[in-house]
This record gives sequence, C-alpha cells and structure tokens, in this order.
Amino acid sequence: MEHAIYLITLVGTALVVAAAFSSLIAFRFGAPLLLLFLCIGLATGTDGLGIQFDNARVAYFAGSLALAVILFDSGFGTPLNALRQAAAPALSLATFGVLLTTGLIGAAAHYLLDLSWLESFLLGAAVASTDAAAVFFLLRAGEINLRERVRSTLEVESGTNDPIAIFLTITLVEVIAAHANPEANVLVTNLILGFLVNMGLGAIVGVLGGLAIVRLVDRLNLDHGLLPIFVLTLSLMVFAAAGAIGGSGFLAVYTAGLIAGNSDIRAVTILKRFQDGMSWLAQIIMFLILGLFATPSQFPAIMVPAIALGLFLMFIARPVAVWLCLIPFRLPRPEVAFVSWVGLRGAVSILLAITPLLGGLENGRTIFNAAFIIVLVSLVIQGWTVGPLARRLGLIVPARLGPLDKVELELPGSAHHELLAYRVAPGSPVARGERIPRWARPSLVLRDGRSMRFQDMGRLAAGDQVYIFVPDRYPRLLDKLFASRAVVEPEDADFFGAFAVDPARSAAELEAAYGPGLTEAEQRQTVGALVTARLGGNAEYADRVLLGPIELIVRDVDDKGRITGLGLSFEPTAPVARVPIFLSAGEIGDRLGAFIRKWRKPAEARMATHVEDAPEPPVEKASTES
Repeated sequence: MEHAIYLITLVGTALVVAAAFSSLIAFRFGAPLLLLFLCIGLATGTDGLGIQFDNARVAYFAGSLALAVILFDSGFGTPLNALRQAAAPALSLATFGVLLTTGLIGAAAHYLLDLSWLESFLLGAAVASTDAAAVFFLLRAGEINLRERVRSTLEVESGTNDPIAIFLTITLVEVIAAHANPEANVLVTNLILGFLVNMGLGAIVGVLGGLAIVRLVDRLNLDHGLLPIFVLTLSLMVFAAAGAIGGSGFLAVYTAGLIAGNSDIRAVTILKRFQDGMSWLAQIIMFLILGLFATPSQFPAIMVPAIALGLFLMFIARPVAVWLCLIPFRLPRPEVAFVSWVGLRGAVSILLAITPLLGGLENGRTIFNAAFIIVLVSLVIQGWTVGPLARRLGLIVPARLGPLDKVELELPGSAHHELLAYRVAPGSPVARGERIPRWARPSLVLRDGRSMRFQDMGRLAAGDQVYIFVPDRYPRLLDKLFASRAVVEPEDADFFGAFAVDPARSAAELEAAYGPGLTEAEQRQTVGALVTARLGGNAEYADRVLLGPIELIVRDVDDKGRITGLGLSFEPTAPVARVPIFLSAGEIGDRLGAFIRKWRKPAEARMATHVEDAPEPPVEKASTES
C-alpha cells in the first residue's frame, strides 16, 4: 500500500511537471497549450505508456471542480469596463449562439454518425461552448495586442457560455437515459422552463455568494497565507450550494468571482496571484485527466465523420451562429469574422462528452470519441491560425506601454491601500521630468544602494527604485508615468498619424484647415466629441475616422471611455482584408436603403420622360362673345 502511494504520487507529479515544461514549448512556438496537455495525457494513457484510467465518475468530478476554479478566476479577473463594453454581444453569443450551434451540429451529426436526433443534439450541446483558456493563451503567447472590444467580447462569451452548454447537455442526457421520446413542443417548453430556473437560481446564489465573500474577507482578520485558501474554499461552497438546490453551480461561481473581483476586497493582489496559480494547476489537472481517459485506438472507427463534423463546426455552424447573434450590433465585419473563427473547443467540451457515459447511454462512447476528435481538429486548425488571422483582418494594434518594472505590496492592517515599488525605466515620462500626481505619496527612493526621502532626491533618474503609497484602486496613470516608451515596429511607425490633435479643440478649426465637409452642427462640437459621435458613441484605442482628406486616430482613452489623445494622418489607412459576409443589421439597412434609392431613380426618370412625351391637354379658347 505504501509503495503504491509513492508510485501514484511520482507518476502524477511527473505528469504535472511535464505539462509545465510543455508550456515553454507553447510560448516559444505559439502552439495551443491545451493541445500539448491533451497529447501528454494521450501518450501516457491506455494506448501509450499503459496507464489505465477509465473511471468516468472520477474524471467528471475532478474536471468539474477544476472548471469551477477556472471560472471563478475568470470572473475575478474580468473588469467591469470590459463587461459593459461587450456584455450585449457576448451574452447573445453565450445564449442564442450556443443554441444555434447545438442545432446545426446536431443536424449534421444525425446524418454523419447515424445517431438519433436527441443523441445528435447531445453531441452538439457538448461541443457548443468555446474555451477561454486556449484562446487567451494563444493571444499572450503570440504577443498579440488585440483590439479591446474583440478581446472583451471573447472573454465575456467564454466565461458565460459554459453554464448554458452544461445545462443543455445534462438535460438531454437525462431525457435519453429515461428512454423518453417527448414531442418537440413539450421538449422545448421543458428546456425553457428548466433553463430559467437553473440559470436564475445560479445567478441569485452567485450574487449572494460574491457579496458574502467580500464581506467575510473584509470583516475577518485572517492571515495573508490563509486568506487565498479561504476565498477559494468559499467559491467552491458557492458552486456546490447552487448545484444542490437545482441551480447552475458554474454560473454561480463565475458570478461570485465577477462580484468579488470588481469590489474593494482586501488583499486583492495576493488573491490574484494565488488564483492565477490555482487556475493553471486546475487546467493542467483537467486536461491531463481527460487525455488519460481517452482511448485513441477507438478513434479510427469514426475518424472521417468526426473530422467532417469538426470542419462543419469551424466553417459553417460557428460562423452562422455568430453572424445571426451579432446582426443587431453594429460591429465591423473583420471583428465578427475573427470572433466566428476564434471559437476554439477545449476541455469543457470533452468534460461534457463524459456525461453520456455517466448516464449509461448506448452510444455514449461514440459521442465522447467524436467530441474528442472535434476538439483536436479545432485546436490543430484554429489554434495555429489565431495570430495570422488577427493580423490579416487588421485587428492588431501597437502596444500602449513599453516595459514596466513594478511590484505591488500588501501592507498589514491597511485594507484599501498598497505600496507600489517602481523602477524608473530609461525614457519613461518620470525620467524625463514628468511630475508624480499629488494623490500618490512617494515615501522612499533607492539609488546606488542608498535610501533617501523622495523630497530630498530632486529629479528621478533611470534605475531609481521608488516606493509609492496609493489606494488599491489607483488610476493606471502611474503605470504610464513609469513605463518606457513602447517599441514600435517599422510598419506601425505611422499607425497613429504624424501629428497630434487636441481632442478639446473645436471641430470648426479642422473644417477651416482641411475642409473635410463637416456640417454646421458638427463644427460646433469638439474634435473629441465629433470622433466619438462618428464611432457610434463608443471610442476605443486605435479607432480611426475618415474625414475627407484626413484621418483621425484615437491614440488614448481614459477609464471612462473619453478620448484623451488623437492623431492626424494624411495617408490612407493600409487596406485590411475584405470580408464579403457578416453584414450587421446597420449595414444591411444601409445596403437596402441604397438599393431602394438606386431602384427608384430609374423609375422616377421613366416617369419624368413619360410626362414630357405625353400630348398636351386641349386648351379651351376663351369666348370672345360679349
């Protein structure tokens, strides 16, 4: 028994270490990290080194707990401004998008895999959600500075679509396991009612749990070493409590993380670091277990139809679902195209594919193997093309800041303050003489091994270590002051224009100088207000507005979305790839209006010609008789 404990521990830790080392390969070559984790699991499983693991209940239990940890960390790290910016389109994708994808994949699976309709829709529900970890790792590994609106949409969608896919999958497994064959209208009605109850209870428990976590952390004076474990345990309690009363535990734990992460919770820096490490560990454990559970020798029997389903998902089902869900939102077509392509399937899809095995379904292993192959196809094809596609569609923007050397320190007994340690970078604004704002209180400066008061130092120099006492929700202005200038690639040198324009200046000055053809109402606005209005009321970093012979580029916005910096360019923007599909509702309306106007002009011209050619009506002569 003792020898078995040592052996199991040795094998388990060796797998985790191998997965951790594989991340170096992924960062170096931009490979999908999830794919490497799965391959390690497959290589050490039944058909590899021979490790036998076929316990579906253990795999599902461990995967569910790991997913709860990942979702809490995902919610904790989602800022409110990202949620506000992308909530509507992302929630549309997370609800209607999941349903549409389930229906389309289910219809295809029915004919390709010879499954019943309910089993086909079950497979569709299992692979209907995207994997946030795979997407954002690829963006980080490839050093891709993606446009904020696109990044926020993918982040919020990935965090909110898992509970809905889980609900659909479990409900369909229960229906099939009960050998029920309900009518379509009865099934839809039950799904809608069950969905409302499941999501409603999950949301309520999540809100209450998030508020309770914040209150307990602030009221209890726990040791900093114990505090992260306490918060993680509370999050799992929220997950379990919601599931115990019939709600969505996954939605509850994500909501709790969202509320806790966007409140003035104590020791937020320590919590973020701990949860980041736990999220990595949870991903590694979940992916390795799912890889071990799979049996590659069973894949050839369904390889061809499963690959066809994966291609159908990537090129038809996901793009159609995304386009239909984003029609009401006036998003540019390149952004819609990118969101439709970056719908990577991952560990959640494989985890959900275990539920048919738990339910004892006759075709449970076929559904699991098909879902596993679909995930592999998605990671191999989509995972390697995220970066090149983003560049092709013109969604990459230059970095705002250069290298920044900063350490955040929690002070004992100060619930809402932090001590920041900055190293002055060469070429940074403070090194060039920029003043530190009054709300920040520099307390100490280290220079050449000597410590002195900030007031006695004079001008800061490169290499100085500055300690500043600030509120924990400090503005990001400090980062801008201490960061070096961002390294701009040669092709991005003119990205923001050759000239700077003050957003507070009058737009009438633009009209007088360049004659872009502004209306009188537009000339009464400021330049910043004009650009914001032309962008639909929501300006974003790197947005561009063409005004006649000039182009205005948003160089920076503040925390409230107000434009604080503009550039002016006389050169046309480098053309991006034209996307012939993914028209939004606004574009559809514009094209219909243009078509109607174009159709009316010939009709009006024919009518005018007909009137001109018509004989003149007889004119009665006035009587001369008196």
